Amino acid sequence: MSIMEASRIARPRPSLVSVVVPHYNDLEGLRTCHSRLEAQTWPRAGFEIIVVDNNSSCGLEAVRQAAPSATVILEREQGAGPARNAGVAASRGQVLAFLDSDCVPEPDWISEGVAALDRHDFIGGQVRLFARTPQRPTPVEAYEIVFNFNFRRYIETVGFTGTGNMFVFRDVFDRVGGFRNGVSEDMDWSFRARALGYRLGYAERAVVGHPARREWGELERRWSRMLSEHRETARARRFGGWVFAAKAALMPISILPHAVTVLASPKLAGGRARLGAVAILARLRLWRTVRMLRLAAAR
Repeated sequence: MSIMEASRIARPRPSLVSVVVPHYNDLEGLRTCHSRLEAQTWPRAGFEIIVVDNNSSCGLEAVRQAAPSATVILEREQGAGPARNAGVAASRGQVLAFLDSDCVPEPDWISEGVAALDRHDFIGGQVRLFARTPQRPTPVEAYEIVFNFNFRRYIETVGFTGTGNMFVFRDVFDRVGGFRNGVSEDMDWSFRARALGYRLGYAERAVVGHPARREWGELERRWSRMLSEHRETARARRFGGWVFAAKAALMPISILPHAVTVLASPKLAGGRARLGAVAILARLRLWRTVRMLRLAAAR
């Protein structure tokens, strides 16, 4: 029997799930995340919480106070990938559950995530974005609510899951290896796992909430980092640089059909929110085009 076939034999219910939460300068989000983890329907003795602080200015003691039942450790190498790797190294569970510190898990998040592993080797769940003032989202919030964190598309179309809502068997993670820094770590890890034959699935009922970004500067910082990471990931593939440049050139063409998506979206209420989202859509796609072309031209 091959290693891959052995990994697909029905596994017993895990006795311990390790929830790994990287944290950086977001005590308020961490407090909310921790309190929602404490309210899980999964038996409390059946999961541990590992919070990995990534050099927050507040210090470890403040992090411990925000997540009093968690094991809090420090990872000095900056980056979500190294922080998650440190959390895995400090954990003991047969299943690893990855969550971001600003995420708000539903009460049955662990139960549904573990259940989905009956059919897959690793899974990503659903992420629902929300505005701080739901009745009056900012234009950036409205854009994010329509387009960001579409884990179903990531998983079923692109072939990767984000690490803000991911479950994986420990033995699978160990065989694939840890997250790499300097690249889009969730995409890179998922591609490596699938190259080894591991099955990725979408768990619609394993739900976390996530606050939408509010201002343009937040979007620009996020996409600057992501595009740099995507460029590094592309370089590792044959003709990846050419594909990256082609995507940049075609980016403006996507504005019109996606504007139609915004105007028809049931996720937004009222013309003000829809028009604001369309304006951000056009601005961001043109900004990304310029940024990607510059990255493609750089050595």
